[in-house]
Amino acid sequence: MIYAGKAFTVSALEDGIVELKFDLQGESVNKFNRLALTELREAVDAIAADSSVRGVLLTSGKDVFVVGADITEFTKMFELPDDELVAGVMEVNRTFCAFEDLNVPTVVAINGIALGGGLEISLAADYRVMAEKAKIGLPEVKLGIYPGWGGTVRLPRLIGADNAIEWIAAGKEARAEEALKVGAVDAVVPADKLRDAALDLLKRAVSGELDYKAKRQPKLDKLQLNPLEQMMCFESAKGFVAGKAGPNYPAPVEAIKSMQKAANMGRDKALEVEAKGFAKMAKTPVAASLVGLFLNDQALKRKAKGYEKIAKPVKQAAVLGAGIMGGGIAYQSAFKGTPILMKDVREEGIELGLNEAAKLLTKRVERKRMDVAGMAKTLNAIRPTLSYGDFGNVDIVVEAVVENPKVKHAVLAEVEGQVGENTIIASNTSTISINYLAKALKRPENFVGMHFFNPVHMMPLVEVIRGEHSSDEAVATTVAYAQKMGKNPIVVNDCPGFLVNRVLFPYFGGFAKLVSAGVDFTRIDKLMERFGWPMGPAYLMDVVGMDTAYHARDVMAEGFPDRMKEERETCVDVLYKADRLGQKNGKGFYAYELDKKGKQKKVFDESITELLAPIVYDKRELTDEDIINYMMIPLCLETVRCLEDGIVETAAEADMGLIYGIGFPPFRGGALRYIDSIGVAEFVALADRYADQGAMYQPTEKLREMAKNGQSFFG
Repeated sequence: MIYAGKAFTVSALEDGIVELKFDLQGESVNKFNRLALTELREAVDAIAADSSVRGVLLTSGKDVFVVGADITEFTKMFELPDDELVAGVMEVNRTFCAFEDLNVPTVVAINGIALGGGLEISLAADYRVMAEKAKIGLPEVKLGIYPGWGGTVRLPRLIGADNAIEWIAAGKEARAEEALKVGAVDAVVPADKLRDAALDLLKRAVSGELDYKAKRQPKLDKLQLNPLEQMMCFESAKGFVAGKAGPNYPAPVEAIKSMQKAANMGRDKALEVEAKGFAKMAKTPVAASLVGLFLNDQALKRKAKGYEKIAKPVKQAAVLGAGIMGGGIAYQSAFKGTPILMKDVREEGIELGLNEAAKLLTKRVERKRMDVAGMAKTLNAIRPTLSYGDFGNVDIVVEAVVENPKVKHAVLAEVEGQVGENTIIASNTSTISINYLAKALKRPENFVGMHFFNPVHMMPLVEVIRGEHSSDEAVATTVAYAQKMGKNPIVVNDCPGFLVNRVLFPYFGGFAKLVSAGVDFTRIDKLMERFGWPMGPAYLMDVVGMDTAYHARDVMAEGFPDRMKEERETCVDVLYKADRLGQKNGKGFYAYELDKKGKQKKVFDESITELLAPIVYDKRELTDEDIINYMMIPLCLETVRCLEDGIVETAAEADMGLIYGIGFPPFRGGALRYIDSIGVAEFVALADRYADQGAMYQPTEKLREMAKNGQSFFG
């Protein structure tokens, strides 16, 4: 053994060839933490000092190659002064360069995922051999940064600037076939042939059959593009990428600028440019939010995994109520491998549900993401029925009938009599209390909420609502089923609106106040979209449906009358009474027409101005900042209350619920991280400026205490 550490070992194989193996002890995957980086340098130095070494094979001792850097260390690293951060990045680069500069050929065997730093160390090798099912990529822009360990320097010199820009600016993960096609890897083989193929390639380089120094040289030189080619490549890419990424995500364009600036430099100078640009991005609020979001997502997944230990297996599911929502749930369950019964009381409902599933599957086939056989298999896993005949063998039933308490009570009591004693019953209600619905049941311990968001196949969140009688097993089984369906479940406690809708309706309440102050709703929409929301509040209400918003608001007002009860008629009342329900009937705040592709597009309808005139009570001039504050303060304060009331257990879950459930701008990190970004004391002071707008704008006593003590939600 030439070197033995807790992350890296170097062992002799044959004929002067050594294996540099990455196998991080105590972890299920390899990642570059401080220990691993320190040991990599020691291992490389040990190889360089051994004159008997003739070639190096870099391998992984895990099922994946390297998932990247240890992101848990990012937050502390990013807080360093600029010069220290750049120095730390360059220290890693010196290690990777030392590996690249070994006076012997190097080959890496990529057996699984190689992302971020995992690909960057691979790029430092002379040759790359990749398993057929492995993936490689540089996803750093998804964290608000860009590659800092040579990715923007080596990749364009290997695969060309155009390809490198596409990979890096999109944070793309490439499969083996594409990686080979563009020259990112030198060979692709079945996983069981990987080691032999990599060793064979290395032996050919050691023998002199392959000129490894000539293969290495382009990575050390400047980019092989003349000035005109550089200008055409980088300038056009910056414009295109800026349009795609938008102004709130600067990292993709900054990555291109770094590549452009370093194009006429050799490796070492180019790496310095990259490191300085990396440090600049690491200091942005966007990076802080997106890294925080990633860590929150990991915490969420760990928590969900804990439920698996007590969950019952779900081998057969059922959904009550077909239609669009029921069909979406059936599709998602069947597509992810759990067969499902789809029951309705009407043939038309069954037909609508099956059509919804078929439409989604057809789109997958058209996009070549599924073959016809796969489509048939998925459709066969959805069994439509008008009776309860086979419900005795069902492990979980999702009730998705109309959002009416009396109807739900009747249906829930009926289905409980048709299923086994241990079957879980879950209600896909968006606002109605689970404790209230449980009163219809003899076995409330088997009852939970399972709130899907529309459209089911696209929205990642499922709220699993624990009622006062819900058993741990029922909650755990529902969480595990949601995960199996490819969703991100968050467990919340029961209250009107649960987490997401309870927080959303004060946001809508702020919007209603603005409309009553005479602010043009199209101005509000444009401003909130610039703020980062996928759609403005008026457009969102049209998508949700004015009837849904109207009834849900009444539920929320009954639950929280001090904050959410409207004293006067609002825009929601006016549009609901005028039967302007939004997209579902072609008119809401906007009118809707079909475009050339048959999709609904919104257009301004002149008649809306006259319709809204009677509810403009106190017209006033408001700045853009006022409009944002009218909307965001009540949303953020209600999120604080949900956390304080124990509706959601952690700040991370609260923020992820809003990002996954209603499209809260990811680059802002969630409502609680948004408060942190302003500063808790500063946010309290900001809310106090709008105190005259009512209870929705009043900070809680605990939040005032946090402000006084200099605390934050994310330390």
